Amino acid sequence: MKGKGDKNTGLPKAYLYNTGKKEWAQFAQWSVPSAIRQKLYLSADGKLPMAQPSSASAMSFISDPLKPVPYTNDNTTTVGFTPRNYMSEDQRFAGRRTDVLVFQSDVLQDDVTLGGEIMAHLKVATTGTDADWFVKLIDVYPDDEPNHPYLPNKNILMANYQQMVRSEIMPGRFRNSFEKPEAFVPNQKTNVNVKLQDVLHTFKKGHRIMIQVQSTAFPLFARNPQKFVENPYKATDADYTKATHTVYNDSYVEVEVLK
Repeated sequence: MKGKGDKNTGLPKAYLYNTGKKEWAQFAQWSVPSAIRQKLYLSADGKLPMAQPSSASAMSFISDPLKPVPYTNDNTTTVGFTPRNYMSEDQRFAGRRTDVLVFQSDVLQDDVTLGGEIMAHLKVATTGTDADWFVKLIDVYPDDEPNHPYLPNKNILMANYQQMVRSEIMPGRFRNSFEKPEAFVPNQKTNVNVKLQDVLHTFKKGHRIMIQVQSTAFPLFARNPQKFVENPYKATDADYTKATHTVYNDSYVEVEVLK
């Protein structure tokens, strides 16, 4: 994309923007060989420990496809293909809902830079026979974070702002294969892996790391009827049913930490 294309441009192997520090970084190799893989467990007390909880537990929520979680709180942008605010929007609007699970670290005592792949290894169950799983990685700002004069919306408060860093959805029917969709067995613990996009983001000292888990992000993603049907796009009104979804505390999000 730059220069003659003769491999003599002098550009690094990877030239990435750190969305936490708001600065460019160069890497001779990506992913970074020295990165340390770290697991962040989804504890049933809403915390995000780096060690697996000692006893088994879980958190549950009721998902109603007739009252889905909106993907944005800014209704004026939902008609656009790439809404301006969506990719870093404050996620407090979602975290206040009862159909969104929230897991949060303690206040960070040092900067933490995530650089590389992110994989959510969910251990879940549902009372239905189908479900989608939407995972978000969020940077929570401190409660004394000042507002910035260049904010386009003067009503935004940066104190405790929940900046979405990465997000991805996995339709549960495709958890094992995109060619052969499978129903869930009701109330049976099941593995669902959700691969989020690569990241380069520094969570600064005084911030927190948050994970949110939900099943809907409407209308960005079509609603799952939560009853397994051959083609969910042809589901009837009767197919859309409430279901209780459970996330077990041996679920974790694996990240790569740069030192």
